[in-house]
Amino acid sequence: MNSEELGRRIKEARLAKNMTQSELVGTFITRNMLSRIESGNACPSVKTLEYLAQRLELPAGSLMADNEPESEEEIRDAQLLLKSKKLYIAENYESAGEAARELIGGEFSDEAQAILARSFLALSDRAMQNGDTAAAAKFAKEALSYADKGIYKSREVAVDASIRLSEIAEGK
Repeated sequence: MNSEELGRRIKEARLAKNMTQSELVGTFITRNMLSRIESGNACPSVKTLEYLAQRLELPAGSLMADNEPESEEEIRDAQLLLKSKKLYIAENYESAGEAARELIGGEFSDEAQAILARSFLALSDRAMQNGDTAAAAKFAKEALSYADKGIYKSREVAVDASIRLSEIAEGK
């Protein structure tokens, strides 16, 4: 289930209980955070989801329950995302990027772009350590191209990639 659908369900349950956002959040999270969750711009933690379900007097898993079974493609993409994350954590950046590329354009495109940005930045770092400035520049450009995309866009990755390109241009 995507964050927009989850947010819609939370909002519908809140409105069905005639509750304001402030009444629902109590002192656990901010009203602004609930607004972001309901609009699909933020995804609540499990703890927050449990709290909201309790306040709405719903079973904890009911907000996440999928009415439709997941398709084989959704299951494959979720498994591929998990594989990509594990490869990244294991510092196998090339393979993490290859797995992430397969997710571009699908349900996990935002996550894939974040993994690609970070993988290319790490590959750029590795290339610099090996003295291969041409590869380092190529990877830094790739990192920069993905760092500014999707909901997980990263100013940090973009800045680091830009600094890397500046260092290469200056011959450092």
